[in-house]
Amino acid sequence: MTKPTQNGLTYAQAGVDIDAGNAMVDEIKPLVRATRRPGADAEIGGFGGLFDLKAAGFKDPILVAANDGVGTKVKIAIDTDQHHTIGIDLVAMCVNDIIVQGAEPLFFLDYFATGKLAADIGVEIVRGIADGCRMAGCALIGGETAEMPGLYGRGDYDLAGFAVGAAERGTLLPRLNEIQEGDVILGLASSGVHSNGYSLVRRIVDLSRVMWADPCPFAPDISLGEALLMPTRIYVKPLLEILRGPNATKLKALAHITGGGFPDNIPRVLPDGFAAHLDLASINLPAVFGWLAKVGNVEETEMLRTFNCGIGMILVVDKSAADSIIKELTILGETVTAFGTIKPAKGDRQVIYNGHLKL
Repeated sequence: MTKPTQNGLTYAQAGVDIDAGNAMVDEIKPLVRATRRPGADAEIGGFGGLFDLKAAGFKDPILVAANDGVGTKVKIAIDTDQHHTIGIDLVAMCVNDIIVQGAEPLFFLDYFATGKLAADIGVEIVRGIADGCRMAGCALIGGETAEMPGLYGRGDYDLAGFAVGAAERGTLLPRLNEIQEGDVILGLASSGVHSNGYSLVRRIVDLSRVMWADPCPFAPDISLGEALLMPTRIYVKPLLEILRGPNATKLKALAHITGGGFPDNIPRVLPDGFAAHLDLASINLPAVFGWLAKVGNVEETEMLRTFNCGIGMILVVDKSAADSIIKELTILGETVTAFGTIKPAKGDRQVIYNGHLKL
């Protein structure tokens, strides 16, 4: 091997350690292997991930793809040196967008970019990603780790996730032509802030002067950092049970409540001429939202368009099956609130509020 001259440089001297990256890949292989499922049983390390739709049981599938990140919630993970749950968030934000279209998430890929690779942090992130994939029943079939000195500060990183799912032709949601007056709107409880609105969250934390390691004002048994890193709930498996059960045809639409809250996400699954009437007072609001609203003096309308406000997933169901679906989801571990109905729209507004949040 030819040694560099006195003035010659290596890639490592420029800040990129190929050997460290290769060592990290070897360390995460068991984590990736644990996410195998029918259709995906190859090792990572190839130029592309493989998935066999036939082995997964599909006959005439339509593929559904989604990608997302976790926004500035990453900054809290970095500042608190807690990196596991952010991987769950990454998966959740993608697979929840897959399931709302009536599709089963099949496989996931991640992109991890950093200024200087710290293998222990990278492995912990992938550990969370693998946990999220198991929660969703999808396989982690590949990814990319990029070490980019000069673009990211030392210790900083960012994440992106990519998921692909499938549904048999003719089963996709929403079924816009079936939504009608009287349909019931159900909400599945969120686990907290999930992964949206964290630029505002971090600004409010600055105003509060509470440190990340301090006891959380609204959950004193844990630190503020731990409370705000609570991972996004993954709704895939219980919703798949509904989509494959006797009430499948009674579930007409699903909406993942992410950035934009109720007013931006619910209209995406409603036909023209119909509006969702929501009873805000019926929502069991998690304490974190009351704290954010109080400390930041955030108005209710801003809360509703920034955060999920306690509801991470919306279902539009036929009135005749509402009680049955609530019972089934409750047995499956979800907290369900019937908090709205579909009515003809008056004007352009498709989300109408009744009452107020219990801030």
